[in-house]
Amino acid sequence: MSGTSEGPEPQAGRTLGAVRPPVTERHTAGASPSELRDYRAAFRVSVLAMAVLDHEGQIVNANDALAGLLGTDAAALAAQPAADLVDLASDDRTWHAYHEVLHGRRSRFRCTRRLKHADGRSLWAEITVVPMEASSTDTATGGVLLSVADISDRRELQKRLRHLQMHDPVTRLPNRTLFFERLSAALDTPPFQDDSLPAHGRIGLCYLDLDGFKAVNDTMGHRMGDRLLAAVAGRLTDCAERDGSDRSGSHLVARLGGDEFAILVEDSTGTPQLTELANAVLVSLQQPFDLAGQRLSVSASIGVVERASAGTSPTGLMQAADTTLYWAKEDGKARWTLFDPERNAHRMTRQALSSTLRPAVERGEFTLEYQPLVCMADGAVRGVEALVRWNHPQFGRLAPNRFVAIAEEDGTIVQLGRWVLRTACRQARRWQLDHPDEPPLFISVNVAVRQVWDSDLVADVAEILTETGLDAGLLQLELTESAVMGSAGRPLRALQALSDMGVRIAIDDFGTGYSNLAYLSRLPVSVLKLDGSFVRGFRYDDGAHPSPADETIVEAMVQLAHRLGLTVTAECVETAGQAERLRRIGCDTGQGWLYSRAVAPERIAELIGAGAKSSPSSSPSGV
Repeated sequence: MSGTSEGPEPQAGRTLGAVRPPVTERHTAGASPSELRDYRAAFRVSVLAMAVLDHEGQIVNANDALAGLLGTDAAALAAQPAADLVDLASDDRTWHAYHEVLHGRRSRFRCTRRLKHADGRSLWAEITVVPMEASSTDTATGGVLLSVADISDRRELQKRLRHLQMHDPVTRLPNRTLFFERLSAALDTPPFQDDSLPAHGRIGLCYLDLDGFKAVNDTMGHRMGDRLLAAVAGRLTDCAERDGSDRSGSHLVARLGGDEFAILVEDSTGTPQLTELANAVLVSLQQPFDLAGQRLSVSASIGVVERASAGTSPTGLMQAADTTLYWAKEDGKARWTLFDPERNAHRMTRQALSSTLRPAVERGEFTLEYQPLVCMADGAVRGVEALVRWNHPQFGRLAPNRFVAIAEEDGTIVQLGRWVLRTACRQARRWQLDHPDEPPLFISVNVAVRQVWDSDLVADVAEILTETGLDAGLLQLELTESAVMGSAGRPLRALQALSDMGVRIAIDDFGTGYSNLAYLSRLPVSVLKLDGSFVRGFRYDDGAHPSPADETIVEAMVQLAHRLGLTVTAECVETAGQAERLRRIGCDTGQGWLYSRAVAPERIAELIGAGAKSSPSSSPSGV
């Protein structure tokens, strides 16, 4: 038997006379014999099951309703302990509260108990125990009134309402509320310990999202979408039941909302169990669904998390699952991906960088370094490329590949790019003024495509050139090949306006994207920068294996570029052998560690003062 108890706390020290008696007994005090007969008759025929107890808890008198509720005769109940009949001794708290009422130290006690009828059926009962005053015509002390109300129908209604509240009406699966209730309980409950079996104390979660479900809703309607969700729920339940029966585990399949489902594996046996379950789900969902004469195919992306229960919170587990689900979609969908702490640490670092990026621009945490662009014919430095660095207070000095992509995503690249452009142009002008007898160096600045879309780049460039006094012909803007190819509308007009202003446009990392030279002929581009992956194929020393194909490709691109009136810069030049072969092919400018790494502006000034020549023997020391 089981149940719950409720009622006010025991009131120690109160006597029976201080307890307010029930209405019936207040009326019996001082009642006439005829009135007492009426009360006793009402007690016997009442539909509410009742019994009068003595202060030891023995039944003095029971009515027919109580006897019928328990499946026995009223006379047979006399002198029996009430606690045994209605299960008041099953737990210490209930037993203590019951005895407080028996001895007049508590005014009322109520609890709910599951009782068993003589015919074997169970019923839920609400049991109330209250003290009574003695009749003035009776010398005996007052007893205790026990009442038992059958609340089975109410409990069944509550059960149905809870089921509706905790289950999804479309799939009939547990909903988000029940899922988190079960998850919290699983993490709060200590793992079962059995000396004969290994104690696992682990929990696993497959968090999945249907790929392309929105298209089903949009094209075939929500009714068909609901049918598909219900069918998916059925297959997930089958997969979970098969895995659970094979391993004697406990799985919960729930719909968390939309097209998101979760399979919770309590007492997991380890990561292999979760990955096998995820793979079984993928295989099951790959089979077409036949719904109302329509054949539908869907796939799913699944984030898999498996870990020790100790130290795991529901929030932490769900965050890990959500992150892993995102990875599965990012990796190509229709797959499962296992939570990777190292990858997650990288994500957290990326998030930390994202949150501090915009304030870092305002705090002046960025600096510029400059890498020489060298004429391959005579070794003279013709220009420099400005490369931004972030002096992060927590992560140290960061290269552009750590934060530029983040800046492009959140739009900070516009603010950062404007600062880089202004700083680089100001520095180029300063070199020019400090070395008036040397040919001025052009400055090459990288520009993200978002800067073209989200800002008035043409106006920014014009303003900065006017502000710094730098000639437009000494400014080169680099855009990646994928950003320039397919440019139309506003980006194309911006590039054309910049070119008309005298600014040179360069295509960075050329050869890794579209490589459409015919399209280039219609763009205001003047420089191609060959991607370093081609240049590495020119390396013969240090045991490297040259790539004849790379040489052939580069030579063809250089020739075609020259015919289109474009100059060519080779990136990642690291050896004299590479430089010599690139020079013979006709490459115009080189950039790489052979000449110099990116250095502070003071080192470039030293290079200019030394005659603007850069070679393995004359490049600044230590760069």
